[in-house]
Amino acid sequence: MTSSAGGPTPAAAREGQTLRGQSVLLRHANLVRLPHTVFALPFALVGVVLASYVAPITIGDVIWVVIAFTSARFAAMGFNRIVDREIDARNPRTRSREIPSGTMGVREASVAVVIASLVFLAAAWQLNRLCLMLAPLALAWVFFYSYTKRFTSWSHIVLGVGLSIAPVGGYLAITGHWSNPWWMLIALAIAVATWVGGFDILYSLQDATFDRENGLYSVPSTFGEANALGIARALHLTTVAALAIAGLGAGAGVFYFAGVLVAAVLLLYEHSLVSADDFSRLDAAFFTMNGVISIVFLGFVLAERLLR
Repeated sequence: MTSSAGGPTPAAAREGQTLRGQSVLLRHANLVRLPHTVFALPFALVGVVLASYVAPITIGDVIWVVIAFTSARFAAMGFNRIVDREIDARNPRTRSREIPSGTMGVREASVAVVIASLVFLAAAWQLNRLCLMLAPLALAWVFFYSYTKRFTSWSHIVLGVGLSIAPVGGYLAITGHWSNPWWMLIALAIAVATWVGGFDILYSLQDATFDRENGLYSVPSTFGEANALGIARALHLTTVAALAIAGLGAGAGVFYFAGVLVAAVLLLYEHSLVSADDFSRLDAAFFTMNGVISIVFLGFVLAERLLR
């Protein structure tokens, strides 16, 4: 298979990012690419760390936050695989996924989504009343995302907003109330939404031709690959600015802002790996760098907290 730019598509490697084995547990982990939880889970924990400045925190709180995030992501990804099963079956890059390939049936996937949703609601209940009240809205939003590429080019932003719930939820799980100043959590959410939206645009570059041919919408398929790269860069510039603003609102110190600087450098490197006529290193840009960015930034935020 080749990319729209004429070069080899690294799709096989990306879709091959799965766990080996055929057990029920591994099938479900591969359905939602469970290891990719590392992309946004650190930002949920960033919210927890920032909340610890204003409210006490326990190991139990952290465990329930991890359970809530992981189960919500499982439900969202599983639902997406069910909704997109016919599209995935037509796309050479995705036809080997569990449902199109017949490795898992729709009923089995649906049961898993229901169970994951219930686990998420239970985790929210264990955290506090505010989290429980907001949990159904969070689920509704991440489920809604699965339909958006059928009618808007900006599904990437919808996905970003869905994952921006992670740091906000982590903060609310500890404090039980909104941040003071109020705009700190807004800035943190914008940072995650634009970060995710930007790298999802990069990820979707490989499907631009398929999307055009099948009446699906994305930034690359609508505006072209070169313009899509420019939009992704603008979003990631916003990410860096929003992280800095969130740090100001949280009263963060030098380690936090060092983390923002390192994240900016890593994002710059990520964009150097991809050009409008060369997607050959897109695998490294998406899977490696975004995992590194989230983990490294959490490390700086945690170091700041431990030294204060």
